[in-house]
Amino acid sequence: MRRIAQTLCWLVALAGCRSGPTPPAPDTTAGFTSGVIVDLSHPYDERTIFWPTAELFRLQKVADGVTPQGYYYAANQFSMAEHGGTHIDAPIHFAQGKNTVDRIPLAQLIGPSVVIDVSRPCESNPNYQITTADLDEWERAHGRVPAGSIVLLRTGFSRFWPDAGKYLGTAERGEQAVPKLHFPGLEPGAARWLVDNRSPKAVGLDTASIDYGQSKLFETHRVLMDRNVPALENLTNLDRLPASGASVIALPMKIGGGSGGPLRAIAILP
Repeated sequence: MRRIAQTLCWLVALAGCRSGPTPPAPDTTAGFTSGVIVDLSHPYDERTIFWPTAELFRLQKVADGVTPQGYYYAANQFSMAEHGGTHIDAPIHFAQGKNTVDRIPLAQLIGPSVVIDVSRPCESNPNYQITTADLDEWERAHGRVPAGSIVLLRTGFSRFWPDAGKYLGTAERGEQAVPKLHFPGLEPGAARWLVDNRSPKAVGLDTASIDYGQSKLFETHRVLMDRNVPALENLTNLDRLPASGASVIALPMKIGGGSGGPLRAIAILP
């Protein structure tokens, strides 16, 4: 864990979290030989799941072949909505004047994780909302959620990806599909308890929204983002993480003024 912590500190420093000259390149093996790296992101392709009203991911091939000069060259262009696939919701998404993607401090996207497993109740109830009772149960088993943690909620829904019908509750597209969404999320009261009492850096989960599918007012988004806490959505492989002790690095595309964007998130196991 000491090497992992050193590597994380180097990443924060490189990101501009301290002044001074650029630090020297680290040993490429330092910090990673003592822990397994787990990818928490789904790939972007033609099967990527988006909100029913959002623009899907599209990849257009520009070049793919040997040039007249004799060397191989490939290039593509892509388009998509900000909010789809494994992505971040920046606080401005639901809180006016709060951080856009490019203004989220990088130190807020790097930190120790806790994984709260609610997969069992979610198996029988796709509309399950994670409550303060679930958080209390986790703390009774594992101790207090440390301030500055990245709190990850494991519903088990990642196993349905990329089947939109099972993952979202409907494979339909358009406004008429929104009322048919059924997947778990974080109950607004539990979100309020977290930000008031445990000060998380970010909150993430393995469903399409931090609010459950049938939400009409997106209160959990509003609670978190009013406190400048971003949400990490459509994560995967949370079943490979321990309840505590892993380190998470969740770096989004740096979209100037963005309300969200694609996210490459990883965890380093202890």
